[in-house]
Amino acid sequence: MYWWEWLLVAAAGAVGAPLRYVVDTLVSNRVAAVFPYGTLVVNVSGSFVLGMITGLVVDHGFGGTGPLVLGTGLVGSYTTFSTFALETRSLAEAGETSSAVRNVATNVLAGAVAAAAGWGLLAL
Repeated sequence: MYWWEWLLVAAAGAVGAPLRYVVDTLVSNRVAAVFPYGTLVVNVSGSFVLGMITGLVVDHGFGGTGPLVLGTGLVGSYTTFSTFALETRSLAEAGETSSAVRNVATNVLAGAVAAAAGWGLLAL
């Protein structure tokens, strides 16, 4: 990896992290619920975009630095496994066991479906 690729990944990460904050905040402010819908929207939309990037790489030969910068830098800093894990634990500790289980199932399943849909969209 070249030094300038590190800078590009960092720059993309500097866009993805605040974008995650904005999307999570917008969703959370609109939906008054114990369930962490903001994180769910972030993770599912990020999975969709990463699926699209994967489709571009595998099916259309998009290579070079682009997938690294977009996938690792932008989407990697936008999506958030750590917040998802913390929110799941917080739900469980608060006695919201069914919400904790639903959070895990929904993030994993919807994320996988969104990634497949993003990839499939570019296969058309």
